[in-house]
Order: sequence, then structure tokens, then C-alpha cells
Amino acid sequence: MRCWGIVPAVLLGACAEAPPDLPQVPGAAPSADYLHGADWPSYNRDLAGTRYSPLTAINRTNVDELRQAWSYPLGVAAGDARARSEFTPLVVGGLLYATAADRVVALRAHTGEEVWRFPVERGLASRRGLAYWPGDEATTARIFFTAGHRLVALEMATGLKAPGFGADGEVEMAATYGGAPTRFEDSLIVGSNGTPGGVRAFDARTGALRWTFGAEGALLHPAHSVTVDVDRALLYAVFAGPEDDAFYGGDREAESTMENSVVALDARTGERRWQFQIVRHDVWDYDLAAPPALLEATIDGERVPVVAQAAPTGYLYVLDRVTGEPVFGLIETPAPSSDVPGEQSAPTQPIPAAPPPLARVSYATADLVTARDTTAEHAAFCRALRDRSGGLQNSGPFTPYRYRAESAAPRSTIVFPGSLGAATWGGIAADPDRGLVFLNTNSEGGIGWIEPNTGDALSAQTGQARNERLRYRRASAVGGPHARFWWRDAAADSGGNEQTGDAAAWPCQKPPWGELAAVDVATGAVVWQVPLGITAELPEGRKRTGRLNLGGPIATAAGLVFIGATNDRRFRAFDSRTGQELWVTELPLSAHAVPITYSGDDGKQYVAVVAAGGSSVDDAGAADAQSLIAYALP
Repeated sequence: MRCWGIVPAVLLGACAEAPPDLPQVPGAAPSADYLHGADWPSYNRDLAGTRYSPLTAINRTNVDELRQAWSYPLGVAAGDARARSEFTPLVVGGLLYATAADRVVALRAHTGEEVWRFPVERGLASRRGLAYWPGDEATTARIFFTAGHRLVALEMATGLKAPGFGADGEVEMAATYGGAPTRFEDSLIVGSNGTPGGVRAFDARTGALRWTFGAEGALLHPAHSVTVDVDRALLYAVFAGPEDDAFYGGDREAESTMENSVVALDARTGERRWQFQIVRHDVWDYDLAAPPALLEATIDGERVPVVAQAAPTGYLYVLDRVTGEPVFGLIETPAPSSDVPGEQSAPTQPIPAAPPPLARVSYATADLVTARDTTAEHAAFCRALRDRSGGLQNSGPFTPYRYRAESAAPRSTIVFPGSLGAATWGGIAADPDRGLVFLNTNSEGGIGWIEPNTGDALSAQTGQARNERLRYRRASAVGGPHARFWWRDAAADSGGNEQTGDAAAWPCQKPPWGELAAVDVATGAVVWQVPLGITAELPEGRKRTGRLNLGGPIATAAGLVFIGATNDRRFRAFDSRTGQELWVTELPLSAHAVPITYSGDDGKQYVAVVAAGGSSVDDAGAADAQSLIAYALP
């Protein structure tokens, strides 16, 4: 028996058996299993970013019979006790590849048994995803992941560092990147979550830098991969907003038109083809956080290749994949003006003519939650929050935070969506056969005002280096630059996630607070939209509030949409035609991650998701509760 990598005896005995044959050996074509959908070989399953699986063994008639098949503990990395995995694994040829705390592992996809392990000794591996390259005539198949500035290549069969790649299997990148590399042909494409920002392509064999696309100060959002139109060799990336404090823009003298934009690049050279800016002069922290999905639609009798891009603003943009033009047109909508000294807000914002907004984008007095909606305690807290905030002003979509002079009475703005965003880094899934896009959204409000920056208070709160130079800062009656319009039940609060608040956070406007929708990209029509998640503490008739959510959906040819995401510790399956919830299971922690589905070596279809959010890891046993869980039919 040969030992494959470093495998603890407690898991596999003295050493592991050799892994099963991989789906592609040097010089071979992609495996039949991959072509028939057995695998999940990249973060979004395919380069088009659809997250669509052709598997049909689990379908509408039997999905309610799903049961847990196995789980694998992820643990918590030393020195980063509060890091929670939001990881999407890969499955290739019967093996599942994932990062777990201080290691990268290969597991048997039908049992969860560890086959090899690579210890990550410097820094932490990406908590979002990794990449697979099948190799070529001279190079064996490889797995790639990032760890801070490092891009690391492992031999797929052994879990050992890949010879010939960079220096001892590693390449030092110009900037840190916490997302999943994207493999197109024999290039690895990565983004940046630090300076210098941009997109970079590396040779999958040698690690040599092939090209760099800089973004004039904007940052490619670090959360994800990019998507690629393989036939046209066009790569689609999204760029975030301002690098520093996003709530005051009066000192931005030369703002980049690529901030908060979708940008199409030549995937082989990095040359820019087109760009489309979704948010102008961002003063809301509306960073684009996930790459688009690519599919085709018959529009006015023509077959049109489209890009479907979800935005934190609550809108879904459907663009022509070749030109970047909106296929349903734009409404240049006048936007409210800022009254902050020196701040010149954008006079208009580009709102799509279709679809309509998929999350709350405005607020009125009647929208405040009442005891009939939830509970008397919740409603009373929210009324008090409104009152101590000096009231809540909103002028519709893209309302800027209004100015509060030093020592003046509180006067608050409420902004929908808040800085959590309607559509977050979880992104979307698509059914190319039915022409549908599936999108989960939040309706969460930000509250506060803009005030003079009188010292180091904001720097202490945010750690942003530039704040001592800013003339103005965002603040609120409840403190901090990211105050949200919600109630957190202290008795139920177990640490939680600062963005979703986990189960303890109840927004202060009427439900729904989180939703799942299907949009027809041929017409821009919303086919269905349903609350996503429950508030279990409420009486039966009020539970279906929807919940705040992070992480995205996947879709299958059997007409199912699987999604975790919600902060109610549930994993669900929906009918993609109607939005009917067909299956739900409770998890040990919330699944703030994108799930996968695949076929194991036993011929069964599995659905797997990482459950690692919703509890403080300081709690006893919480670290062990962070796990990768797989489900299958009996």
C-alpha cells in the first residue's frame, strides 16, 4: 500500500489507499463522467457561471427523501478562530477537493473518507474555492488554491506540491486574493482584494505571469471567480467600488468609470472589450460582489447571448454578451441629491427597464414592522430605534445619507438596500434550457447620517487608513459606519455574523426580509418570487418572514434549485418552475456557501454544502460543528 500525501492514522490507518483513477490523464480528453454531469469541476461548475447540473436522479418527486449521507469536520484554523468557511468544493472523478481550516484535502465523494491531505503552514487557504486543471501531454492534473499572496499548485493524485510550477509549487502574486482561481484553457485567472487591484492570468504549467489588467484604482471583488464565454474567449469580471470609505465621495477627484462595473476582457490577452457601470459615484458601499452568469435568450425573435448580472442595488441587469448593451433598455433615473458639503452625487443612475427590482429599494412610514407582523417586543424596539435616530428619511432608490452638522440633533436617513446589499457575493444560478436565472436577495436597511470627521473615532471603528484624511464620515444613533435597521435579540445572540446577524437579527421593516426569485431572461419577467427562510421563534402563521442570507443557489435539469444561504440554519430545495419549497433540513450551523451536486462512485447523486456560519466559534463544540455535509437518497 502506498501513502498518498499526509493522512492521519486516526482517519485512515497507517496510510491511505491510492485514489481512484482520475478523470483525465496527460494527453487524454475530459472524462465521460464530466461530459455527462457527474462532476462539479469548477467553482460555478462551468465557465459560463450557471451552476447548472444535468443530473436528474434527485428530482421533484423524491427530493423530500434526501437524508444526510456523510459529513466532514472543517475545524477552525489556529490564529483565526472566527474564520468561517464559505467554501464551494470541487468533485472530479469520484474525489471531492476542499479546504478545511489549516489544510487542503481530497475526500472520496460518496463517503467523505479522507484520501490525502496537504497542510497549509503559512497563512490560510481561500475560504471560498479552488480550481482544477486536467493537465496535458507533459503535465499531470493539478489543483490550485490561493493563500494570501500565494498561488499554490498541488498534484491532483497525491496532494503534493506540483513540480515545475513557480518556486516549489508556489507563485507569489502581486496582491492577495481570497477567491477561487478560474481555469480557462491553460491559464489561471485570479482577481485581487488588495492593491495593486486588477485581474491577472498565470500559466497553469509554470506559474509565469501571462497578462495583467489594471482597473485604475478599482478593485476586482475578491469573493469569486470570473466567468468566460469559451466560444468567444471573452472573460467577464466585476469591479468593486471605492477602495476606502464608500460613504463619502467628496474627495474623489478622478473617479474611475470602472468602479462597480462589469468588464469584458479578451481571456487570452487581458485586453478590454467593453464595460458597463452599474452604480455611479458610489456612496452606499454597493460593491459588485459576484460574477455574472452567461446564457442565451430568444428576444424579439433573435437568439441573443446575454450576461445576467445581479447587483447589490436590488436590480438584475441583462446585457448583450458581445456589446455590453442592456437588452431591455435603461431608464436614466434622476437620483436624489446629496446635501453633504463638497459632495456631488450622480444626477442619474442606470436602472434597467426590466426586470423590476428584486428587493426593497425604498421605505415609507407604513413599512415599519408592527406587533401583528412579528412580536410586540420587536416592534417596540424598532419604534424606539426610529425615534432615537431622529426619524427616518428616504427618497427612493439611491438615496444618499444626509448631512448632520456637529452637535446638531440626530436626523437619520434609511437606505434600501443597505450596505449588506440585495444580491451579495453568493451570486446567481441559471437554467440555460429554460432560460431562467435564480437569485436570492436581502431586504436590509442601513441607517445613519454623514457628519464632520472630528478625529480618530471612525478610524478606531473601521481600521481604514484613509479616514484621518476624510472630512466627513458615516455615523448613526447606534454607532459605527455600518449601522443596520434591525433588532438583535441579546438572549438569542451567540456571536453571529456581522453582516447577517445570524438568527438573532430581525430587520425592523415588514417582511419579507429575504427572498428567492426566478427571472425569465427572454422577457425580463419575474416568474416567481418567494420568501427565503423562516423566523422559527414566531407563531406558525408569522414564521415565513424570509431571512437575511449570504451564499447562492444552484440549479439542476430535474427542475430543482438548492440553496442554503439563510441565517436560519436551513438547507432547502425549491421547484424551479413554481418556487414551491419541496425539501428542507436543519443544519448544525448556517450554510453561507454555494452548494454542489455530483455523482459518486456508487452511482448515487449527492448534494453537498458547507455549514459553518451562525455561531460564535468560542462556544463549546462550535468549531467541530463547522462541517461539509453531503445528502443523498436512501
